[in-house]
Formats: sequence, C-alpha cells, structure tokens
Amino acid sequence: MATLLLIIHLFVTLALIGVVLLQRSEGGGLGVGSSQGMGSFMTGRGTANLLTRTTAILGTMFFVLSITLALINRGGSGPRSILDSPPPAAAPAAPAVPVAPPPPAVPTN
Repeated sequence: MATLLLIIHLFVTLALIGVVLLQRSEGGGLGVGSSQGMGSFMTGRGTANLLTRTTAILGTMFFVLSITLALINRGGSGPRSILDSPPPAAAPAAPAVPVAPPPPAVPTN
C-alpha cells in the first residue's frame, strides 16, 4: 500500500513541478497573449485560470499524500530515527596470528 502511494506521490510531484514551470510570473500562463501559442483553443486568461486550478488541485493532492504516507509509516516496529538505531554488528575479529621474530642478523666481515 505504501509503495503504491509513494509511486502516486512521485507522479503528482512531477506533474506539480511541470505545471508550476509552465506558469509565467506575470500570470500570462504559457505565454499566451497572441494568436500563436494555444491558438483559438483558450484565451490567455483561460489558460492562466486552468493552470492555477491545476496547481491548486495538484498541491492539495501532494499534501494529502504526504500526510498519508507519514501516518502509514509512523507505526513501524523499527526505530523512529537513524540516531536511535543500534550500531551495526561488528564483524568478529580474526584471531591474532603470532608474528615470528625476525631471523638474527648475520654479521658481515
């Protein structure tokens, strides 16, 4: 269930980013102000209203999915924080191998 919601959350997030990037800061919406852009399909104001409404819907879906995922994942049996988790089990140390003393130095004459 959480995986499905996470995938939907990802798609909503990408759609929200795309819709926000399509908007113009002046409210022109897709830069439609002449007969070129969307043609006679929608006026500049209609496009801006559509993008604003789409942004509101996607934003609401984003927050609802975020809260839902947080509530689903809060009741896990594991630790709630990375800092609360126990340290990883240390690998058993290899037994110490005795080191043989170096051979005696042979004096050279």
